[in-house]
Amino acid sequence: MEKPIEIKTELPSPGNGPRSNPETGPGASHPGAGTQPEVFDLNDPRYYINRELGLLDFQWRVLEEAQDERNPLLERLKFLAIVDSNLSEFFMVRVGGLHLQKDAGVTSTPSDGLSPASQLAAIRKEALTLMQAARDHLKNRLFPALTEAGIHIINYPDLNQHQKESVDAYFDEVIFPVLTPLAVDPGHPFPFISNLSLNLAVLIKDKEGRQHFARVKVPTTLPQFVPVKRSSGGVRRDGTPPREHIFVWISQMIIANLTKLFPGMEVVEAHPFHVTRNADLEIQDWEAADLMETMEESVRKRRFGEVVRLMLDAKMPPYIREFLAENLKIDLNDVYVVDGPLVLSNLMQLTKIERYDLRDRPFTPAIPPSLHFDADNDDNAIFGSIREGDILLHHPYDSFSPVVEFLMAAARDENVLAIKQ
Repeated sequence: MEKPIEIKTELPSPGNGPRSNPETGPGASHPGAGTQPEVFDLNDPRYYINRELGLLDFQWRVLEEAQDERNPLLERLKFLAIVDSNLSEFFMVRVGGLHLQKDAGVTSTPSDGLSPASQLAAIRKEALTLMQAARDHLKNRLFPALTEAGIHIINYPDLNQHQKESVDAYFDEVIFPVLTPLAVDPGHPFPFISNLSLNLAVLIKDKEGRQHFARVKVPTTLPQFVPVKRSSGGVRRDGTPPREHIFVWISQMIIANLTKLFPGMEVVEAHPFHVTRNADLEIQDWEAADLMETMEESVRKRRFGEVVRLMLDAKMPPYIREFLAENLKIDLNDVYVVDGPLVLSNLMQLTKIERYDLRDRPFTPAIPPSLHFDADNDDNAIFGSIREGDILLHHPYDSFSPVVEFLMAAARDENVLAIKQ
């Protein structure tokens, strides 16, 4: 959904007199009269698209692929997951960088004329609209289509008694042992919330009627969609893929079983929230420093950067929202309240279901005829093909394997002193 830019041009008036009509007055294009050159003010911000807003425009185009019914259903689901993953990276790096500029008092503006603060304000409006549009499409279009195709994403309260007993047994055996609830009180400070983690804000009440806040992290090491049927997401015992698949959200399973985590306490309410931290990496002195060591340190810092986005469920009451924002030290302008699942990138799990009728046909990259040979037995073959003429590989339509074979052959060649690319 690109936003067109209207460019207006003017012809300069001759001398100091009134501006002439470019069609009828002096300078008009007609036989015998030379045309006046058009003048553009290249410093005019109207002629430029902001880099960050342009990247958000690209995410709208990715969302359009999820909305395009000509694409197979699971591919549309994949595009929706990609939108969410791209937005997370966008906030970690691009928005994180703008926060650093704003905090440093940067006042200079790029060619589009937007200061860091102005960019952050524009990003918030556009990103929130995009995030909600993605969730509306999931709820109103993709989930009904998945149900019709035999892939059911069921809310925990809607499970029947037998299904609840089945998933509760899975909770007791698999999920419960890896959960670590952390309470917040005068003796226990607010816990560190790791980057890109999905958490539950839990309000509990003790026997004396006093309320306490606790945080439970949803484990990322487990499937985010738990199969209700043994064969869901896999194959039957006879090796054939099932037609019907039934899943339940792991976060809803945890909420339904919170009393097991807080024995003797009353669980008043629980709501999910998601944190994105600043991960803008600055690599300097590429030649002097050890790049591997620098990257390792930068990746470690990604977990501890300041919070640049706090996503909350629309059902979360205001007092819990304010409590989280205060303890995470985040401006309320960086709090995003959405109606729907907070983490759409988890939908990628569903795209692995063995339903080839709902996915794109597999594509086999081509290998140019000049590279058809047994590279394992003749390292000189690929060098000979290159000597005969240049070879253009267009990825992903052409296979990448010849590039790997070329590097392998060079690594084995005793005449090669170094490989640079």
